[in-house]
Amino acid sequence: MKSAVVVFPASNCDRDAAVALEQMTGQKPVMVWHGDSEIPDVDLIVLPGGFSYGDYLRCGAMASQSRIIRDVKAKADKGVAVLGICNGFQVLTETGLLPGALMRNAKLKFVCRPVGLTIEESQSAFTRAYAKGETVRFPVAHGEGNYFADDATLDRLEGEGRVAFRYAEGENPNGSARNIAGILSEKRNVLGLMPHPERVVDAALGGTDGRRVFQSLIETLS
Repeated sequence: MKSAVVVFPASNCDRDAAVALEQMTGQKPVMVWHGDSEIPDVDLIVLPGGFSYGDYLRCGAMASQSRIIRDVKAKADKGVAVLGICNGFQVLTETGLLPGALMRNAKLKFVCRPVGLTIEESQSAFTRAYAKGETVRFPVAHGEGNYFADDATLDRLEGEGRVAFRYAEGENPNGSARNIAGILSEKRNVLGLMPHPERVVDAALGGTDGRRVFQSLIETLS
C-alpha cells in the first residue's frame, strides 16, 4: 500500500503518522508539503494531527485553503482513501469533504488522555479489522474536538452507517454530538477521526489498538 502524509506548517503528528505507516506497510510514505500542487499516485492520503497555521481563525480553516488541498479533493473524488486525524478531521470538515464542524471542547479545556471508543461501523476500508460494538482505546489531544452537525445531518450519518467511531459511554472528552468520534464520507473512502490511532500502533508506546485501522487499509487497498 502506497501512502502520502501531507505536512502543514505547525503539523506535529506528521512524523507519528509516517512512523506508523512505515511500521505497518514496510514502505516509507511520501511526505508532501502543503504548498505542493500534486500528490504522487498513492492508495492512501493522511492529513495528520497538529495545529496547522497555529490554529488561527478556526482550526483547519487556513490549511483547507492550502494549494495541495485541491489535489486531495480531486483524488478523494476519484476514490482515493483519505484519513484525517485530529487537525486532519478539522481540515476535512473545512474543505467540505466531510459534513459538520469541530468546535471548542464543551469545558473549554485542552484534553490529552486515552479514551474508550466503540466501533460503530466495521464494514469500511478503515475499520474492517475490528468487530462492530468492540471497545478500543486511542489517545486524544485536542482543544477543538466537539463535533457538531444539525439533527438532519446526524440522522443521515447514523442512518447511512457513516458513524465509524463513537466515544464509549461516559468517555466523551469534548461534548461531541451523539458521542461521535469519527465519520465517513458518502463514498466511504474518507474518514475523519479525532482520536489518534497512529499513537497506539506500537506496544512500547502504550498500546496497539490503533494498528487495525492501518491493517484494515492494507487489506482493502493493497
